[in-house]
Amino acid sequence: MSTATHTEYNKPSAGGSAPASTYTGPGLTPQHLSSDGVIRVLRDDGSLDPSTDPGLSADEVIALYKAMIRTRLLDDRLVTLQRQGRIGFHIGALGEEAAILGSTAGMRDKDWIFPCYREFAAMLWRGLPLQRYIDNMFGNANDPVRGRQMPDHYTYREGRFGSVSSPIGTQIVQATGFAWAAKMRKEELAVLVYFGDGATSSSDFHNGMNFAGVFKAPVVFLCRNNGWAISVPTERQTASATFAEKGVAYGIPGVRVDGNDLFAVVKATREATARAARGEGPTIIEALTYRMSGHSTSDDPKAYRPDNTLDAWKTLDPIQRMRRHLTREHGWTEAQDKQLETEFDAELRACVAVAEKTAAPPLESMFEDVFAELPWHLREQREELLKGPRAKGHGGGH
Repeated sequence: MSTATHTEYNKPSAGGSAPASTYTGPGLTPQHLSSDGVIRVLRDDGSLDPSTDPGLSADEVIALYKAMIRTRLLDDRLVTLQRQGRIGFHIGALGEEAAILGSTAGMRDKDWIFPCYREFAAMLWRGLPLQRYIDNMFGNANDPVRGRQMPDHYTYREGRFGSVSSPIGTQIVQATGFAWAAKMRKEELAVLVYFGDGATSSSDFHNGMNFAGVFKAPVVFLCRNNGWAISVPTERQTASATFAEKGVAYGIPGVRVDGNDLFAVVKATREATARAARGEGPTIIEALTYRMSGHSTSDDPKAYRPDNTLDAWKTLDPIQRMRRHLTREHGWTEAQDKQLETEFDAELRACVAVAEKTAAPPLESMFEDVFAELPWHLREQREELLKGPRAKGHGGGH
């Protein structure tokens, strides 16, 4: 079976043979993004390949570029806040902005998204106010999850965006179950689920892929192959030549895409979504990108990644590639970039000021959002909690 070219999928072969490797060396390297079978649209000079161009309007392109800039700046500021001790944790998307925003933009408004924990940009693109996201980072009373989870564990039901759950891969079976339920109810929608290359080693990946393949659940499985599962490199994660080809075992088509090319990610996701909506079942997309920072603010990548590793990847920075396109096609200027940064910095500072002044969630809120009607034993526990002594500064006790 040959590897896919452009819009062709890695389809299961009659003989069950796996496609030949398109990797050019150990681990994930920049050369993989231009390998045979990897969908690309954005050329090095900023022009678009007309044979693969998804046809985004100028307004859509500019809006997505602004969202990428906003995401990059948010990452920078939130790391600073964590280092200052003002928030406890952050898990960013540095270098993966195109993979996240391109796939979100490739879905329809009615479709659902089940995040991993690196997709805050997708949630903001779906319409969550920035203030609510910053409230989540501080875990205050206005936090959508009421301070019950660590920072960057968010949800946005109004935007059809599921809740982050920390254990690796759990969102894969959740998304598959949601998609299967929609199919049973004859709702014409698709579900996008994000996960990293490390999650492909989890049992939930197998369970979700196998179930979706058997029952043709309308799921788009998006694997962000960013080179690392915390400190475990790609070459130690799997013996498969690609992650997309893992779909062969489950009867699921697989496609590989340049994850630093926003246009290519939009195209691949749109096609997978349309396929799911037609009732043809799931697709696995392997978005080749690179994690330019640590896994989180609790991780030091210098402990396992040579300092010069990023040099080659910086030339493929998804924001620089988009800027090159905007400059060429829409006359974008450096002054416009600086204006965006100034506007966003002011917006973020205002949100942080509000979040830091907002009280912590009330103690009784821990009993809410689980049962439609609170059972008697939890009512008793709530009353006992509120009457009992508490340490000063914890819940406003005496």
